[in-house]
Amino acid sequence: MAWFLGTGIVGVVLLTLSLVFDGVLDGAFDGALDGVFEGWLSLPVLAGFAAMTGFGGAIVLGTTEAGPAVATGGGALAGLGTAWLTYRLSRALMRDQTAVTPRGADLVGTAGNVVTAIPAEGFGEVLLHLAGQPLKLAARSAGPVARGTEVWVEAAPTATSVVVRPVDR
Repeated sequence: MAWFLGTGIVGVVLLTLSLVFDGVLDGAFDGALDGVFEGWLSLPVLAGFAAMTGFGGAIVLGTTEAGPAVATGGGALAGLGTAWLTYRLSRALMRDQTAVTPRGADLVGTAGNVVTAIPAEGFGEVLLHLAGQPLKLAARSAGPVARGTEVWVEAAPTATSVVVRPVDR
């Protein structure tokens, strides 16, 4: 029984290490057998297999009159099931995509209002809306633009500044 419990504890320790050292074994077998083991030899999958093999074997050994060989087989089946579930859940989490992060180039063509007048030479400020969020940026223009004027963004040369032109209505 001690061997099974020890194997289960080693599996739990491996799982803890997989949380600390995320992805440490993911590239260790890169290219082995042309990707047959891709994802299956990750640390969380191996930890799940070891933990359930040990604890499953201990449960079978403690609750039945079966010997160590049957307990090992029962534990290995439980370990394989846990490894498969861990693999499937990790793949599902890896495929989860978030929305694309807005970039400065996404500002081109958007409308906004001047909040600090833009002089002929130098910078003022404009209030724009990017992805539904207000965004105040430094702005310059070919000519002076008064406060409160509606403007269009022509270019975004840096992450914190834009080139604008007044809207003709």
